Amino acid sequence: MVVALALALFAVFMGHSSAHLSPEFYYKSCPKLLSTVQAGVRSAVAKEPRMGASLLRLHFHDCFVNGCDGSILLEDTPTFTGEQTAAPNNRSVRGFNVIESIKKNVEKVCPGVVSCADILTLSARDSVVALGGPSWKVKLGRRDSKTASFSDVVGAIPPPTSTLDTLINRFNTKGLSPRDLVALSGAHTIGQARCLFFKNRIYNETNIDKSFAKERQRSCPRNGGDDNRAPLDFRTPNLFDNYYYKNLLEKKALLRSDQVLHNGGSTDSLVELYGDDSDAFESDFVAAMIKMGDIQPLTGSQGQIRKVCSRPN
Repeated sequence: MVVALALALFAVFMGHSSAHLSPEFYYKSCPKLLSTVQAGVRSAVAKEPRMGASLLRLHFHDCFVNGCDGSILLEDTPTFTGEQTAAPNNRSVRGFNVIESIKKNVEKVCPGVVSCADILTLSARDSVVALGGPSWKVKLGRRDSKTASFSDVVGAIPPPTSTLDTLINRFNTKGLSPRDLVALSGAHTIGQARCLFFKNRIYNETNIDKSFAKERQRSCPRNGGDDNRAPLDFRTPNLFDNYYYKNLLEKKALLRSDQVLHNGGSTDSLVELYGDDSDAFESDFVAAMIKMGDIQPLTGSQGQIRKVCSRPN
């Protein structure tokens, strides 16, 4: 009875997210994979540092909608409307051309072997490294979805106006803890946001440094300028470090969904820890990224290995 129960539990575990993923998945079938992806990411980030943040965000937006399955890369088809034009993604997520270019290069060295989902996951790691952040072993073996869902995006991706409770709940539904939430939010140490998403904060909210708000108002007027951009971390916008948390401690977060992490709530102590200890931040960020990459991947005979990332085979 005990043995049968153990086997049943093992079967349940093996059917769950990360059971079939391994850093060594392509060692024999595509030995040049890691160097090929890394070269593509380094080239893209060298041309435009912001692309590193965009590729990292693309991975996050993929994993939070029905798992890390490359579905965000799919363009609309006659049979489904994909994720790219849903509100949290429309005119916001980018970097598709970089992933497509890397995929073409991977196809040259090992055709039909590596999924777009895995390329996206590797690109997120390599983007962090390219901007001075930590490295880690990426678990691989994901397969690509054959479809995508416009309607599933809105309820999955937390908006920039989110309260702390909303953030905690959205991450919890993906198996991620409040600690994971705060660590992953540190990705906002790089990248930019459109005026549209922080306008209300810099003009109407009170938990914001006044001089910081006035500085941001120069490029984000009350009326118009919605597409004007500002760095999420105004101090070191192209360097992956822990200044994001230092900004929160001074009430200099650009987005409301960032400042709520240090606003008298349950996550204050984590923000203070990461702001004081960059090693603690990087360690927890890596752990949370690996955990996020484990969200509902397709493995084994599920899904497919797309030939082109933007459309199903």
